[in-house]
Amino acid sequence: MSVMTRSVEYVVGGKTFEGILAWEESVRGRRPAVAVAHAWAGRSAFEVEKAKRLAELGYVGFAMDVYGKGVLGKSREENAALMTPLLENRSVLQERLSAAIHVLSVQPEVEPSKIAAIGFCFGGLSVLDLARIGAPVKGVVSFHGLFTPPGNTKGKKISARVLALHGWDDPMVPPEAVVAFAREMTEAGADWQLHAYGHTMHAFTNPQANDPGFGTVYNATADARSWAAMRQFLTELFE
Repeated sequence: MSVMTRSVEYVVGGKTFEGILAWEESVRGRRPAVAVAHAWAGRSAFEVEKAKRLAELGYVGFAMDVYGKGVLGKSREENAALMTPLLENRSVLQERLSAAIHVLSVQPEVEPSKIAAIGFCFGGLSVLDLARIGAPVKGVVSFHGLFTPPGNTKGKKISARVLALHGWDDPMVPPEAVVAFAREMTEAGADWQLHAYGHTMHAFTNPQANDPGFGTVYNATADARSWAAMRQFLTELFE
């Protein structure tokens, strides 16, 4: 197997963004694609590696960018400064996400009618917003994502399938937020699933996460279980 990658630049609102496309060279023809939405630091090696792993599974992986080409936070303070404006103006975030999905759909390796999106932390919130706005994705997977609704999609129906993979001890998404999310998905008519992992905190898929005081701790078991759940979800989605 030989996974290939290339940079894909696109412009939204006069700003240049850069995603990384990954695909298995030996696979011929168009195939389903899975976009990867980044965590609060920006599109990093973590998301590119996930895109490559998706390519190994036979999909086209695409590590999206919503901060801008070359923009990457290097501390909690920088990460928060990058993320907060988009949390406060979700329509801007949604515009950038939608542009990335469109760019992915026109790549020659991609079957445009078979696109999904996965995301981690802030990226989990991002892909849930793709479902909320009715973006052309068949399904989304949130890994330890934030569940805060955007405020501009209330009353809209959700046609994409939704899978949320959540650490039950995540201090950033307490049980009442989980219940509110379940209620939101149900009211939107979504085909939704929620997998909650016990004794598991935020950022459980990130091997670099090791700060119990901040609520971010890697959990190898939850990491493996959540990836397996995503694989099953994608298999059903694209069958």
